[in-house]
Amino acid sequence: METPGLVVYGEAAPFSTALRSLVNNPLYSDVRFVVGQERQEVFAHRCLLACRCNFFQRLLSSEPGPGVPSPVVLSTVPAEAFLAVLEFLYTNSAKLQRHSVLEVLTAAVEYGLEELRELCLEFVGKALDVELVCEALQVAVTFGLEQLQERCVAFIEAHSQETLRTRGFLELSAPALLPLLRSDKLCVDEAELVLAARSWARVGAAVLERPVAEVAAPVVRELRLALLAPAELSALEEQNRREPLIPVEQIVEAWKCHALRRGDAARGTPCRRRRGTLPREHHRFLDLPFK
Repeated sequence: METPGLVVYGEAAPFSTALRSLVNNPLYSDVRFVVGQERQEVFAHRCLLACRCNFFQRLLSSEPGPGVPSPVVLSTVPAEAFLAVLEFLYTNSAKLQRHSVLEVLTAAVEYGLEELRELCLEFVGKALDVELVCEALQVAVTFGLEQLQERCVAFIEAHSQETLRTRGFLELSAPALLPLLRSDKLCVDEAELVLAARSWARVGAAVLERPVAEVAAPVVRELRLALLAPAELSALEEQNRREPLIPVEQIVEAWKCHALRRGDAARGTPCRRRRGTLPREHHRFLDLPFK
């Protein structure tokens, strides 16, 4: 009776090194990509990409015609990130860099590479800092990466003032900014948050060529104007006449809280203090202190 066969394994390192040597190597390559805004040419091998990734299997399913095949154009993924994806597909490993990991993460999500996505998420979680966190939050919101979003929001809550001064904050989309403005745990005063929201809206207005108030409309309701002192609210109202940002009725609501000397118990949030709210004399009348 024939004994069953035994699966034996050679060393993984030489195998991985050999396959890594084929990444972007024209030797035996049967598919070319033109990648990123820089339109860099990248060489690859159909059978390897197709067996490792369903996205590429679908993309490369048609047989190349006679002659030199046309390159596959992937204009949205930067060349460095695409090469990292190829390295992972060829070797099941990739060298991630802080400056490009979010682009690799984006590609991994778009190409359905769950293992690479998880590796990128782990790397980002360890690399989070003030300069990276807003870009990471934007990616998390865009692709519905809830755990990454929660981690980014928690980081910003602990480093609010520094984060509000970054370029990444100014470039957030409205859906990415909303969870920050809704947070009770931001370590920043409301007056400073209003200034940051105005700066954010100005940048968006310049990029989108739309009025500041229109850009701010999806998020500005989350500003808690009743936390401002009367003098601050008057100054804000005057500035709002010169450069509209906040709906007039929202300012009127804040004045009502001052006039009635109590918080809006029905709605709660407009009068609820954040972790970084500086104390003001009228706060003792608010119904809902920060918890």
